[in-house]
Amino acid sequence: MKRGKHGHAKKSSAKHSLSLPDLDQARSAVLNSLPSKESQRGYRHAIDEFITWYCSEPRLSFNKAVVTRYRIHLESRQLAPGTINGRLAAVRRLAYEAADSGLLSPDLAAGIRRVKGPKNLGVRFGNWLTADQARALWQVPDPNTLKGKRDRALLGILLGCGLRRKEAAELDVAHLQRRENHWAIVDMVGKSRHIRTVPVPDWVKTGIDSWLASAGVSEGRVFRCVCRAGTTWGDGVTERVVWHVVKDCAKRAAIENLAPHDLRRYAEDRIMPNQGSDCHLAQGS
Repeated sequence: MKRGKHGHAKKSSAKHSLSLPDLDQARSAVLNSLPSKESQRGYRHAIDEFITWYCSEPRLSFNKAVVTRYRIHLESRQLAPGTINGRLAAVRRLAYEAADSGLLSPDLAAGIRRVKGPKNLGVRFGNWLTADQARALWQVPDPNTLKGKRDRALLGILLGCGLRRKEAAELDVAHLQRRENHWAIVDMVGKSRHIRTVPVPDWVKTGIDSWLASAGVSEGRVFRCVCRAGTTWGDGVTERVVWHVVKDCAKRAAIENLAPHDLRRYAEDRIMPNQGSDCHLAQGS
C-alpha cells in the first residue's frame, strides 16, 4: 500500500470486495459489451445467479478462492459441465469489467480468470430426444384447430430445421423459397449475424402451408399469436411464445425438462437427415 509524505496510508480505489452497486455497475459494463441480445440474455442470467449467491452472506473478498467455492456450489447442483463453464465465463467477464472500471484489484481479477471449470470429457449434456419422443411431441397439438396447426408448424421448424427460438420467432414468409427442387429457408440471419440456408423437409413445409392457409398469412412473419377465440392477431410472436409452446407440448407428451434448444440438438444429431427418415413423424397424425 502506498503512503503519503506524512506516512499515512493512501486508500486505493480498487477494492477486494464488491458491494451490490459495484456489482451492478460491472454487470452493466458486461452486458453493454455484448452485441448479441442472445448473449446478453445468457450472461444476464448467469451474472444475476452469481450475484444472488455472492450476496447471500458476507464475503471477505471477490477472489479466486470465492469463485472456486462458487464452482463447487454449481457442481453440487449437478449441473452439466458445459453449463458450469458458461456460468464461470460470465463471472470471469464480470471480474474483468470490475477491474477495468477500477472497482476491483487487477491481481484479484487475474486470479479469478485462472479458475478452471470442469472438463466435459466428451459427455453429451442436455436433453436428447429419441425418434419416438420427437414424434410424440410433434403430434401433441390438435391439427383441427388454428392454434394446433400453428404449434405443429412451429415444432416442425424446430425439429426438422434446427432453428433457434429467436430464428423461429422471426422467420418470414419470404425466407421460404424453392431451390433446386427442394424447399429451403434462404438467407436466415442467425447467431453472430451469420447468414445460412436451411433445408426444409417436405413434412415441415406441409405443416407450415396448412398453418399459413388457415391463418390467412401470405407475407410477413410466419408465426402469429392465436387468441382464445381461435383467430390470429398481431404481426408475429415472441421468443417467449416459442418457449411456452415447447414447454406445454413437452408436458403433455410426458417429456421432462425439455427446452427449445433440445429440439435443435435433435435436428443437429441428424436423426432426420432426409425425407425417408422424416416420414415417421407424420405417421398416425
